[in-house]
Amino acid sequence: MTPTRVLLPSGSPEPDAPWLQQAVEVLATGGLVIVPTETVYGITARADDPQALLNLARAKGAPGGRPWTWHVGSAAALGHCFESTRLDRIIARYWPGPLTLVLPGVPPGLELIAKDDWIGIRCTAGPFSAALCNAAPFPVVMTSANEHGGAPAVDHHSFDNLELASGDLILDGGPTRLQESSTILRMGAGRFELLREGLHDMNSLKRTAGQKIAFACTGNTCRSPMAEGIARAMLAKSIGCSEDALAEHGFVVSSMGIYAEPGSPAARHAVDTMREQGVDISAHSATQATAENVAELDAVYCLTRGHLGALQQLLPPGQREILQLLDPKGRDIADPIGGSAQVYLECAAQIAECIEARLKHWI
Repeated sequence: MTPTRVLLPSGSPEPDAPWLQQAVEVLATGGLVIVPTETVYGITARADDPQALLNLARAKGAPGGRPWTWHVGSAAALGHCFESTRLDRIIARYWPGPLTLVLPGVPPGLELIAKDDWIGIRCTAGPFSAALCNAAPFPVVMTSANEHGGAPAVDHHSFDNLELASGDLILDGGPTRLQESSTILRMGAGRFELLREGLHDMNSLKRTAGQKIAFACTGNTCRSPMAEGIARAMLAKSIGCSEDALAEHGFVVSSMGIYAEPGSPAARHAVDTMREQGVDISAHSATQATAENVAELDAVYCLTRGHLGALQQLLPPGQREILQLLDPKGRDIADPIGGSAQVYLECAAQIAECIEARLKHWI
């Protein structure tokens, strides 16, 4: 059976265009719509209709019951379903565009297309595909418009072998712009992995999702090494990975001193205090703060206002926004050097409280 073919107009789509209304009507009744995205052509179905999903699997010659990717026309469609600062950074940089995210948790109404409580989501940058996603009053899935396992569909000649029905619709917009499938990234508790390579490389994705964080005090032997150790432990626990695996999630945590003697070890009481809390800083080696190493960071947390002022003098005005006090309440964290083990314990507790408050801004 021959589906209807519509030649798309050049330029941006109109919100009340006849082809758009027709496409929504086809999807609403369980039919399939082929539409160009910025990468390849996609074949679209209603995400909450079991029969539509069976039709989609049949058209592609794909196994039934497989997971499909929810497509949205803007990130706003996600609402508050997925809340993560790391995710926000990824979305801000890469959406709309050729990046599919596989995330934990399934929004209501999308259970049919998820697998093992994970769901794939893409915000398409193609003007016609985005318009269709935005216009549909129901969620839609989209997959490449080619036979299962075949080459990506980049023009209307790619659809000849699909099993389409007479009620289905092909929106022909000519060859697609990028002609390459999207990158697929899985990110969630303990997971940050590339499921399919595409236009975005793993290093760039990690760099965007994670943060390069440092802590600064005077000599980099007491407060800032403890802050570094505590932050690494809290980050790893929150992300669901080991401390050694933090870099795989894009996080680099370090510390430095305004007047550090490079190579100096952490103070004994600092090491002992951290060990009692299950944090090992025994291999710490002091680093001096310089304009060069500070400028490479995303955020530098200073233990006192004096440290903050010193680093502000070190950097040109345009780079100072990465500097702030560790304590969100604006309090200095006193130097425990020369104090008892109890003094160090109290200092570590104050640092941990501040880092816990900062954690939500990192992950």
